[in-house]
Amino acid sequence: MFIDLPSELEASLIDLPLPTWELDGPYLAQSTRDRYRTELAATPRFAETAATLRQALTGEGGGYAVLRLGNLAKALGIGDDRFLRLATAFAIEVAVPFSPFPRWPLWKDIGVKVDKDPWKSSGIGYNAFHMDLVNATLPPDYTTLLCVRTDPLGGGPSILSDSHAAVARLSEKSRALVAESAYHYGTFFDLFGVGEEYKPFPILNGSEPGGGFVRFTAKMLERSQLGQAHADAARELEAELVRGQVSFMLQPGDYLIVNQRRFLHGREALHDGQDTVPVSDRRLLLQLFLRAGADDGSAA
Repeated sequence: MFIDLPSELEASLIDLPLPTWELDGPYLAQSTRDRYRTELAATPRFAETAATLRQALTGEGGGYAVLRLGNLAKALGIGDDRFLRLATAFAIEVAVPFSPFPRWPLWKDIGVKVDKDPWKSSGIGYNAFHMDLVNATLPPDYTTLLCVRTDPLGGGPSILSDSHAAVARLSEKSRALVAESAYHYGTFFDLFGVGEEYKPFPILNGSEPGGGFVRFTAKMLERSQLGQAHADAARELEAELVRGQVSFMLQPGDYLIVNQRRFLHGREALHDGQDTVPVSDRRLLLQLFLRAGADDGSAA
């Protein structure tokens, strides 16, 4: 699931003249997607790298991948617009980049704020297993995270778990309960491209086994009013997700892409002492969402 770029591909990408992207509503414009795809298709060994990426995300047993872009980040500067355009161009090979939040840019910062609730994405505590925009009728098909800086104190490994494998290990009673429309979490306002609010929602969407979203966020167990039986079934699912989790530390330039129809994600707590770290040195990720569609040119 970790994909290193061939050296000849890295060398050719450093000087690739990708233009500034344009948006069409919440989506990356078709003209930008066509231009980026054309430019990258002409680089050596790009096609096989893109195929490997798509296979890791959608092939048998797959569901997430980490594209190792660290060498490009060092060559271009991880904060350079050229580097972010390259990361966006790789995302296009998976699905269509879009921003569901009109008040934020295409790539959204996830920094560290010591005064935030610890369980939030920008908090310092354990960010339990979840899918992004769980309460939308059309949640993003992919969520992606580009590592700019790691926690200088050594905390915050990413965690992922195969949601359908976890569901398969549930008791028959719990599987029946999580398929009922009894769950709700969060607010819903000022969003683009993700449908309508889904409330209440089933954790399982009723599709064939192993397919579709597993609409789960562990945060609803503490922050939503759930009936005892449905809460217990969701806790059993959380335990199975933890039992099957994989964990790794993203490095600067690592680009994590998660197929939300197959895997849920989260993050271990950051190391104690975050208030002693200057804001400019704290862990920083950039998040981008992707929508699979008939015109995205991908195999997703």
